[in-house]
Amino acid sequence: MRQGANRIVAAPAQIVIDRVSHTYRPARGRPVLALDNVSLEVRDREFVALLGPSGCGKSTLLYLIGGFLPVEAGAIRVDDRPIAGPGPDRGIVFQHFALFPWKTVRQNILYGLEKQGMASEERQRRAREFIDLVGLTGFEDSYPAQLSGGMKQRAAIARTLAIDPHILLMDEPFGALDAQTRNLMQVELLRIWQRSRKTVIFVTHDVQEAVLLAERIAVMSARPGHIKEIVEARFDKEDPGLTRSQPFVEMVDHVWNLVRGEAILAQRSGAG
Repeated sequence: MRQGANRIVAAPAQIVIDRVSHTYRPARGRPVLALDNVSLEVRDREFVALLGPSGCGKSTLLYLIGGFLPVEAGAIRVDDRPIAGPGPDRGIVFQHFALFPWKTVRQNILYGLEKQGMASEERQRRAREFIDLVGLTGFEDSYPAQLSGGMKQRAAIARTLAIDPHILLMDEPFGALDAQTRNLMQVELLRIWQRSRKTVIFVTHDVQEAVLLAERIAVMSARPGHIKEIVEARFDKEDPGLTRSQPFVEMVDHVWNLVRGEAILAQRSGAG
């Protein structure tokens, strides 16, 4: 059930990345081609992981979709409209939480709703709804410094979901967490996604995490990054024995071999 990197998906795509290349041009030093002719389509409500060795351009591609970087070559369209910058239709969750340390959990979540001009009563209702959704009831008035890493990330996810973006962009959101908390947050994210059914693009370097969470995995090459292979990973996510099943283990092994080959190339070329 694998798909070649450039095959067109049958269903209408919500996000279309069409032959995108991107070059970083530092003030000093030579330009670096980060992405080279990347094409990918993501369907509405689909969970897609971007996976590859360090330096392959995963986060760069995510920031291009988010509108934080300009599209230099090629095109990216969301709902058939070219991206012109960041927008409320795309919410992003970073690895390092990005919470306001002087605001409580509730105040952090309310911030984006206030910026949207939402009425006070509706803001409070939505804040309560998403605090409950991510399991932070009882911690509404806690400050980030009083929370564990997992709680901080739950608060960051709640703040992003509360503004009701159509698309959730996640840049290694569990990368700073310990292994046990990371596993708990993976389960939590699946639960939240199954309830909210947002379109999710999830950047990770963890092969098992990608296979566990995503419906499709876009495996990227060593820099300059392009899509090496798209792997279907449509398992029953609610199966408690999933990670021990033979199909899951075989899928992890297949994807790991793809990434391992690119990581070796990255080391040899100095791109990692």
